[in-house]
Amino acid sequence: MTIKLEMLRVFRTVAEQGSLAQAAAILGRTPSAVSMMLAQFEDNLGAPLFEAERKNRLTKLGEHVLAEAVRATDVFHSSVLSIGRLTNSIAGTVRIAAVPSVTVTLLPRAIAEFRRQRPQVRLEISDLDSASVRRRIRLDEADIGILTASADDEDADATVIMRDRLGIVYQQGGTIGQALDSGDQPPSWRLLAQETMIANPLCNLVPHDIVPQLLESCTLQARNTTALLSFVREGLGATILPESVLAHFPHGLGFACPSDPAAMRTVRMIRPRDRRLSPAAQEFWNSLQGSVPV
Repeated sequence: MTIKLEMLRVFRTVAEQGSLAQAAAILGRTPSAVSMMLAQFEDNLGAPLFEAERKNRLTKLGEHVLAEAVRATDVFHSSVLSIGRLTNSIAGTVRIAAVPSVTVTLLPRAIAEFRRQRPQVRLEISDLDSASVRRRIRLDEADIGILTASADDEDADATVIMRDRLGIVYQQGGTIGQALDSGDQPPSWRLLAQETMIANPLCNLVPHDIVPQLLESCTLQARNTTALLSFVREGLGATILPESVLAHFPHGLGFACPSDPAAMRTVRMIRPRDRRLSPAAQEFWNSLQGSVPV
């Protein structure tokens, strides 16, 4: 016995309408095509489903088959709708995992520009450290990752989208601020020793021996850029951040960019090598890559 879903759908429509002509109009077929499908269905079953040619009265078998046909076609219709919603959700969603400093500096403008072109696309932004960004990409929990460059990106396609200087963020009225205002010494990473060090992952990018010394005794650490700036503003110490960050939170804070030596932060955008981006994610990748000068 071979029963196809289309047979159940045609039979259900005829049984509910009580007429071949009305069922054919709903199904978008000719009455003869509907009649032929019903005949095939009954041949497969080996028994009639209707008591008369007019198709307005079911046999006992027809009543039982109709109940199963309703159940099967309803489940199929529900599945089709669910798959459609899932497809639209995946194709129309871009999952972005980014380091905090990029979230507050680079992404807002990039998102605004992208949404002018694709307002219907859903953007999901996760604010994470570089290691977590890399892990999200590896586990297929993000489509695009934006992180501080590292040699550990061998499993992902990567492209440099931004470079900016690192420097000391300090409270303007604090010890470092006073030393700089007095002109007693030029900007130097050694200024960090004059206040409590607030650690964050970017500190490891500074090639000066004072920084690892201070990190060893550091008792306050944060990864979120907003939290770091708030701590500095409250006089809890000084930290190291990119110069671009301060433009978004200038009140009460100062920025010194030492050159003994200069320290740079390189930002990469990564994606997995083993799968293609959705069209929406690819568009965001292209727009971000083209909108930020390297």
